[in-house]
Parts: sequence; C-alpha cells; structure tokens
Amino acid sequence: MTDTTTTTTSLNKFEKFKAQKDGLAIREDIEKFAALGWEAMDETDRDHRLKWVGVFFRPVTPGKFMMRLRMPNGILTSSQMSVLAQVVQRYGDDGCADITTRQNIQLRGIRIEDLPDIFNRFHAVGLTTIQSGMDNIRNITGDPVAGLDADELYDTRELIQQIQDMLTNKGEGNPEFSNLPRKFNIAIAGGRDNSVHAEINDLAFVPAFKEATGQELSQSPIFGFNILVGGFFSAKRCEAAIPLNAWVAPEDVVAVCRAVLEVFRDNGPRANRQKSRLMWLIDEWGVEKFRAEVESRLGKSLLPAAAKDEIDWEKRDHLGVYKQKQTGLNYAGLNIPVGRLYAEDMFEIARMAEVYGSGEIRFTVEQNIVIPNISDSRLATFLTEPLLERFSIDPGLLARSLVSCTGAQFCNFALIETKNRALEMIKALEADLIFTNPVRIHWTGCPNSCGQPQVADIGLMGTKTRKNGKTLEGVDIYMGGKVGKDAHLGTCVIKGLPCEDLQPLLQDLLIKNFGAKLKQEALVISG
Repeated sequence: MTDTTTTTTSLNKFEKFKAQKDGLAIREDIEKFAALGWEAMDETDRDHRLKWVGVFFRPVTPGKFMMRLRMPNGILTSSQMSVLAQVVQRYGDDGCADITTRQNIQLRGIRIEDLPDIFNRFHAVGLTTIQSGMDNIRNITGDPVAGLDADELYDTRELIQQIQDMLTNKGEGNPEFSNLPRKFNIAIAGGRDNSVHAEINDLAFVPAFKEATGQELSQSPIFGFNILVGGFFSAKRCEAAIPLNAWVAPEDVVAVCRAVLEVFRDNGPRANRQKSRLMWLIDEWGVEKFRAEVESRLGKSLLPAAAKDEIDWEKRDHLGVYKQKQTGLNYAGLNIPVGRLYAEDMFEIARMAEVYGSGEIRFTVEQNIVIPNISDSRLATFLTEPLLERFSIDPGLLARSLVSCTGAQFCNFALIETKNRALEMIKALEADLIFTNPVRIHWTGCPNSCGQPQVADIGLMGTKTRKNGKTLEGVDIYMGGKVGKDAHLGTCVIKGLPCEDLQPLLQDLLIKNFGAKLKQEALVISG
C-alpha cells in the first residue's frame, strides 16, 4: 500500500489526525470510553475517529450518539432486527431508527457507556458497523428484490457480500481501505429499472450484454456490467457518474472494485476536503488515464463497454404485493413514512417477517421495507396485520415517493427540520389534491444532499433565508431529476423560499407540472 499521509504542512486537519492514528485503532479504546463517559473523551476521538466504528457524535443531542450499520444489499434477518429494536428500546423517547437512502439503518439515542454491550449484541447476530463513516466505503447498495424478481438479470446479493468482505475484512476492519481521501459509494444494479440510482455513486455497475467475439461468435451475448464512475453529491458540487468505457464479467467485479479503490486511495486529492471525491481525480487525469491506472492495478485490460446497458424500465418503488420467481411466494413492499422506525415498529416488522415469510427483511433506497417469501396461503392473513394501517402497501401517490434526510432534529449540519415537516406537508397536499401518478418529493436539510433532491421530481434543500427582516428556515427547490432509464440530475429553479410559504407553491407546481387537480374542482366537474 502506498503511503498516502506524507508529512507536509499542506495536509488539512482531517489528514493530519488520520496520519497520527488510523481510525480503526479506536476499537481498542471502546471499553475505556464507556468507563470515562463522552465528556471526558478526546475531541478528535469523539467527533471523528468513532465514525470508523459507525458511532457518530451529534452536537444537537449531546451525549446521545447515532450508530450506522452496514447492511450489504439492504438485507437483514428478523433476529438482527429484533436486536436493533432492543437497543433502540433502551433509550425510550430518545431512541429511534432511520432507514437511509443507502439501504441501511441508523440508530439514535445511543449512549457511550453502552457501546461494549451493543457491539457484543451485534457480533452475536452477525451485524457490523465497521468503516461506515468518514473516509470509508459506505453501505454497498443492490437490487432490493434480488433473487425474487423473475425479470432480474443478475442476483446482486452474493457479489455485494463478497465486496463488503473484501473491503472490511469480513466485518473485522481492513486498514487497506480505512484511509481514503474521502467517502466512497458503490452500487450494483441487477434489474432493468436502476433501483440503486447508479448515477449518483462513485462506482456503479449496470447490467449489459457483450457481443461474443472471435471463436465465440456463435454464442449468445455474454452478461456482465458496464462501469460508471465519479457520481457524487456534496455541498461544493454535484455530478452524475460518467461511463468508464469498460465492461466487466461478474466474476471480475470484486477485483475491479479493489483496483478502483487502490487508485483512488493512492492518488486521490487530499489537500482540500471539498475537492477530494473521485470525480476530482478523474477531472485531473481524464477518463483514459484513470482507466489505464485501474487496468494496471487489475493486472489486465478491461474490455470496452457494451454498446448499451439494460436499464430500459422506468423506476419501480416495490410497494404493494408482487409474485416472486419462486412458485407460491410473494413479497410485500411497505411504505415507511420518511424511513422513521421506533422500537415497537421494529419488533413488529421482525415478527411479521418471521411469521409470514422466511425471517428476511429488506430495505430500499427510498427508505421503505420489503418482506419477501410470503406464501400464497398466508398472504390474506398478512394483509390484515394492524401495522399495515401505518406502513401501508398502497399509500397515497405523494406519500409513497417521499424521501427525507435526518434534518435538524438530530443532525447538526441540517439548516431546517425535514422529516416532521415533510410528513405534515404531504398529508396536507394529499388532503387537497387528486393525483394520477406518483410525484417524487425529496427533502434534504443542507447542501450535503443526503436526501438526494437532485434525483427527485421536486427536490427541497434546506437553507436559511430572510423575510420581512427576519432569518427563517427556507428551501432551494430543484426540479427535473429522473431515475430509472435515462437518469439525470435536476437543477435548482427557486432559491431561498421560506418554508412557511412552501405549501401553496408546491400545490401550484403539482397542478401545473404534474397533472394534480384540486379535489373541490374535481367534485364540481364530476357533479
């Protein structure tokens, strides 16, 4: 491994503290921190290094930490969900969990003195939080109905697990990849509808068939993946991923991930934190040089990209009940409003997955849940479960597509409250309007764009604005984002709108741009 932390006065503060002590070394101090308490901790350990084990200090809730899990392909078991529920339950009103836009879960209300016990509980059921924050690879996303969908092109589950095992040393921590220039996102699409939002990842693999060549001409096209690189959102810049002009067979995907990460780790810019994501290196080198460096690390040439990929469906949200490829089995997609779960919800979801399915639970990048393997004979009873009144399989056309980041309730970066405001506003809009199609509204509390407003039909980014001489919570409004086939990012169309003025403007946008109609007018016309 190349030494990426040479001593120089140009190192920013993050590179300096990483040079002093590898983030993974914090694992040895957990028992000590639990005994000391959070207020006695070294600030760099508390505010930064703990993130290497998925523990996040939150100044807006002092003493109550957030924990981020790794859940490759967004899958966990009912026993794992029950353990997460037990942890959240301990913290009463302070405890909750959020499904993220990377198919994983974040727990809130965690106290530092409980970390040893929590990590022991996680280890017993195969859960890990390792390398889930700071300059590490984030949760690896894949198709939420992998292995269930009769129309899928590739079951992404095993491949994503192999990548996670390589990057994290099977959940034990891997110092080879614990000091990247910045965070890094990986996604693998297995279906035709781009369920992973490939274009917003640093590295993404999308299904593509390569025509056979030479002696193989008589064969059918060979399945593999076209590679996209450089997609990211940040406060400084947002870019869609671009083609690497490379195609890779499934058996080489793990090695390609390693090669790309080694190139980024050893060559990515580190001086300016705002210019340290992969795309900045690609800008500096050009795609051809970057590809050549990846091939050098890989030890062989990559084939040119297939002429076209197989992303040719509109994006599905997987809400509702659907037949699986396995005869007699179904999966049910439940809408979890803004991804927020409490302990009792988590226990119930675990129970339902166990009683009606195979004990498996899946998450989507839209912050919803899929329960697979429900038999035909148990489906009718499943649909009578009281929990489905709140976590509907058939929500309203705004509610089903609503996404929100954490917001100011728990996140110190957020400039506005998002989740509660989003729920209230959607409820009011659905009360006043009739819709014919879903409209994807995404909320994010700050320019870091965790809520991904750039991929939404209507994206709302938190900001501070002024009205009548007062500073208020406001939003910048993005429109035109598209997911699925022909995915692209939206653009900002309105800046600094006070949140108190947002609902009538949203109503107007929904009527003029998305075919919504006022219920009163519709009643008059029908009458």
